[in-house]
Amino acid sequence: MTERAGRRVDPDVDLRVPRDRRELARHPAAVVGAVAVGGVLGSLARAGLQAAFPHGPGTFAWATFGINLTGCLLIGALMAVLRAVGGGSALARPFLGVGVLGGFTTFSTYVVDVHQALVAGAPGVALGYLVSTVVGALLAVWAGDTLAGRLLRRSDR
Repeated sequence: MTERAGRRVDPDVDLRVPRDRRELARHPAAVVGAVAVGGVLGSLARAGLQAAFPHGPGTFAWATFGINLTGCLLIGALMAVLRAVGGGSALARPFLGVGVLGGFTTFSTYVVDVHQALVAGAPGVALGYLVSTVVGALLAVWAGDTLAGRLLRRSDR
């Protein structure tokens, strides 16, 4: 939360979207609940994948890498879809974007993985993982937004 003109502002709601502003003001518990429920679902999916594909401290964390890139791709696609439908439900972005996909992606684990690789004496792995995740995540968001936008425009014809 940040302060803006004496009011608390939730950065996880797009305050440029009038519907989001109204929903937050009218039903703050619904927005927080949507984020919480979505976060539980996304976090459980991530934990399941990480448990299914473990890695050692000095090795490339493929599960976390794949989770973060997939989540970023889906966030980009979600934003394109929500833009195409005029924002959708007021709770769609908090539930799906912030909750499910925010809980699914895990940049805190990414940083821990980089640290563990350094401690394990694998600086090349740490640097490769560090750079490829940031670059890959940015490209994935762009690709998700671009591809979904194209598909949506094509289906409108």
